Amino acid sequence: MREFELEPGEHVVREARKHWFLFVSGLLPYAILMIIPFALPNLLTLTPVFATYAAYFDFSSSLSRALLGAWLLIIWTGAWGAFTRYFLDVWVLTNKRLVDIDQKGYFSRQVSSLLLSRVQDVTITIKGVVPSLLGIGNIHVQSAGATEEFTMRGIPRPEQMRDLILKYVADNPKDSGI
Repeated sequence: MREFELEPGEHVVREARKHWFLFVSGLLPYAILMIIPFALPNLLTLTPVFATYAAYFDFSSSLSRALLGAWLLIIWTGAWGAFTRYFLDVWVLTNKRLVDIDQKGYFSRQVSSLLLSRVQDVTITIKGVVPSLLGIGNIHVQSAGATEEFTMRGIPRPEQMRDLILKYVADNPKDSGI
Protein backbone atom coordinates (compact mmCIF):
# COMPACT_ATOMS: atom_id res chain seq x y z
CA MET A 1 0.00 0.00 0.00
CA ARG A 2 1.45 3.32 -1.10
CA GLU A 3 1.44 6.51 0.93
CA PHE A 4 0.02 8.35 -2.06
CA GLU A 5 -2.07 7.46 -5.07
CA LEU A 6 -0.69 7.68 -8.58
CA GLU A 7 -2.78 9.69 -11.01
CA PRO A 8 -3.83 8.20 -14.34
CA GLY A 9 -0.83 8.19 -16.65
CA GLU A 10 1.59 8.76 -13.75
CA HIS A 11 4.37 6.29 -13.02
CA VAL A 12 7.26 6.11 -10.58
CA VAL A 13 10.56 7.08 -12.17
CA ARG A 14 12.86 6.73 -9.17
CA GLU A 15 12.79 6.25 -5.42
CA ALA A 16 15.68 7.59 -3.34
CA ARG A 17 16.68 7.21 0.29
CA LYS A 18 19.49 8.78 2.23
CA HIS A 19 22.96 7.49 1.44
CA TRP A 20 23.90 4.25 3.21
CA PHE A 21 26.87 5.97 4.87
CA LEU A 22 24.52 8.30 6.74
CA PHE A 23 22.53 5.28 7.93
CA VAL A 24 25.64 3.44 9.15
CA SER A 25 27.03 6.55 10.83
CA GLY A 26 23.66 6.98 12.56
CA LEU A 27 23.92 3.42 13.92
CA LEU A 28 27.48 3.91 15.22
CA PRO A 29 26.44 5.49 18.57
CA TYR A 30 24.12 2.55 19.24
CA ALA A 31 26.93 0.07 18.50
CA ILE A 32 29.23 1.90 20.91
CA LEU A 33 26.56 1.99 23.61
CA MET A 34 25.95 -1.73 23.12
CA ILE A 35 29.64 -2.58 23.64
CA ILE A 36 30.13 -0.43 26.76
CA PRO A 37 28.96 -2.99 29.37
CA PHE A 38 31.33 -5.60 27.93
CA ALA A 39 34.36 -3.38 27.32
CA LEU A 40 34.21 -1.12 30.36
CA PRO A 41 35.33 -3.73 32.94
CA ASN A 42 38.49 -4.42 30.95
CA LEU A 43 39.17 -0.72 30.56
CA LEU A 44 38.65 -0.08 34.28
CA THR A 45 41.23 -2.73 35.25
CA LEU A 46 43.87 -0.83 33.28
CA THR A 47 43.73 2.04 35.79
CA PRO A 48 44.38 1.00 39.41
CA VAL A 49 42.18 3.79 40.80
CA PHE A 50 39.11 2.49 38.96
CA ALA A 51 39.92 -1.24 39.10
CA THR A 52 37.60 -1.78 42.07
CA TYR A 53 34.63 -0.62 39.99
CA ALA A 54 35.16 -3.42 37.45
CA ALA A 55 33.44 -5.81 39.87
CA TYR A 56 30.13 -3.98 39.27
CA PHE A 57 30.15 -5.37 35.72
CA ASP A 58 30.09 -9.02 36.80
CA PHE A 59 27.02 -10.44 35.09
CA SER A 60 26.75 -13.57 37.24
CA SER A 61 23.78 -12.39 39.34
CA SER A 62 20.24 -12.38 37.99
CA LEU A 63 19.81 -8.67 38.78
CA SER A 64 22.91 -7.70 36.80
CA ARG A 65 21.80 -9.87 33.85
CA ALA A 66 18.35 -8.27 33.99
CA LEU A 67 19.91 -4.79 33.96
CA LEU A 68 22.16 -5.80 31.06
CA GLY A 69 19.14 -7.15 29.19
CA ALA A 70 17.20 -3.93 29.79
CA TRP A 71 20.21 -1.88 28.62
CA LEU A 72 20.57 -3.93 25.43
CA LEU A 73 16.81 -3.80 24.78
CA ILE A 74 16.80 0.00 25.05
CA ILE A 75 19.79 0.25 22.69
CA TRP A 76 18.19 -2.21 20.25
CA THR A 77 14.95 -0.21 20.26
CA GLY A 78 16.84 2.98 19.46
CA ALA A 79 18.76 1.30 16.65
CA TRP A 80 15.56 -0.18 15.26
CA GLY A 81 14.01 3.30 15.29
CA ALA A 82 16.98 4.62 13.29
CA PHE A 83 16.54 1.82 10.76
CA THR A 84 12.79 2.49 10.55
CA ARG A 85 13.35 6.18 9.87
CA TYR A 86 15.99 5.37 7.24
CA PHE A 87 13.86 2.78 5.47
CA LEU A 88 10.58 4.70 5.54
CA ASP A 89 12.01 8.14 4.68
CA VAL A 90 11.87 8.15 0.91
CA TRP A 91 11.70 10.60 -1.96
CA VAL A 92 9.72 9.46 -4.97
CA LEU A 93 10.06 11.04 -8.39
CA THR A 94 7.20 10.34 -10.76
CA ASN A 95 6.78 11.65 -14.27
CA LYS A 96 4.44 14.36 -12.86
CA ARG A 97 5.54 15.19 -9.31
CA LEU A 98 8.09 14.84 -6.55
CA VAL A 99 6.87 13.22 -3.31
CA ASP A 100 8.64 13.40 0.06
CA ILE A 101 7.60 10.77 2.61
CA ASP A 102 9.09 11.77 5.97
CA GLN A 103 8.78 9.31 8.85
CA LYS A 104 8.54 11.38 12.04
CA GLY A 105 8.09 8.53 14.53
CA TYR A 106 6.91 4.96 14.63
CA PHE A 107 3.30 5.94 13.96
CA SER A 108 3.64 9.39 12.40
CA ARG A 109 4.67 10.45 8.93
CA GLN A 110 4.36 13.47 6.72
CA VAL A 111 3.80 13.20 2.96
CA SER A 112 4.46 16.25 0.78
CA SER A 113 4.28 16.51 -2.98
CA LEU A 114 5.31 19.06 -5.54
CA LEU A 115 4.06 19.13 -9.11
CA LEU A 116 6.94 19.18 -11.55
CA SER A 117 5.09 21.76 -13.63
CA ARG A 118 5.54 24.19 -10.69
CA VAL A 119 9.32 23.72 -10.36
CA GLN A 120 11.35 26.89 -10.93
CA ASP A 121 14.85 25.87 -9.83
CA VAL A 122 16.76 22.75 -8.79
CA THR A 123 20.03 23.24 -6.89
CA ILE A 124 22.41 20.73 -5.35
CA THR A 125 24.88 21.32 -2.54
CA ILE A 126 27.73 19.06 -1.52
CA LYS A 127 29.68 20.22 1.53
CA GLY A 128 32.70 18.50 3.02
CA VAL A 129 35.38 15.99 2.11
CA VAL A 130 33.48 12.79 2.96
CA PRO A 131 30.31 13.84 1.10
CA SER A 132 32.42 14.83 -1.90
CA LEU A 133 34.23 11.49 -1.92
CA LEU A 134 31.07 9.41 -1.41
CA GLY A 135 28.78 11.50 -3.62
CA ILE A 136 26.38 12.63 -0.89
CA GLY A 137 24.51 15.89 -1.28
CA ASN A 138 21.35 17.88 -0.79
CA ILE A 139 18.87 18.84 -3.49
CA HIS A 140 16.85 22.04 -3.15
CA VAL A 141 13.79 22.35 -5.38
CA GLN A 142 12.17 25.77 -5.56
CA SER A 143 8.61 25.97 -6.81
CA ALA A 144 6.49 28.78 -8.19
CA GLY A 145 4.61 30.62 -5.47
CA ALA A 146 6.09 28.64 -2.60
CA THR A 147 8.00 30.39 0.14
CA GLU A 148 9.82 27.24 1.26
CA GLU A 149 12.12 24.99 -0.68
CA PHE A 150 11.51 21.29 -1.11
CA THR A 151 14.76 19.87 0.28
CA MET A 152 16.08 16.33 -0.05
CA ARG A 153 19.00 15.81 2.35
CA GLY A 154 21.71 13.17 2.12
CA ILE A 155 20.88 11.96 -1.40
CA PRO A 156 23.38 9.62 -3.09
CA ARG A 157 24.60 10.94 -6.45
CA PRO A 158 22.60 14.20 -6.30
CA GLU A 159 23.75 15.25 -9.79
CA GLN A 160 21.97 12.26 -11.33
CA MET A 161 18.79 12.94 -9.37
CA ARG A 162 18.89 16.65 -10.31
CA ASP A 163 19.30 15.79 -13.99
CA LEU A 164 16.43 13.32 -13.79
CA ILE A 165 14.18 15.91 -12.09
CA LEU A 166 15.07 18.53 -14.72
CA LYS A 167 14.36 16.06 -17.51
CA TYR A 168 10.83 15.48 -16.25
CA VAL A 169 10.34 19.19 -15.47
CA ALA A 170 11.04 19.88 -19.14
CA ASP A 171 8.47 17.22 -20.12
CA ASN A 172 5.72 18.89 -18.01
CA PRO A 173 4.21 22.15 -19.30
CA LYS A 174 4.18 25.02 -16.81
CA ASP A 175 0.97 25.70 -14.85
CA SER A 176 -0.85 28.93 -15.60
CA GLY A 177 -0.78 29.82 -11.89
CA ILE A 178 -4.05 28.33 -10.65
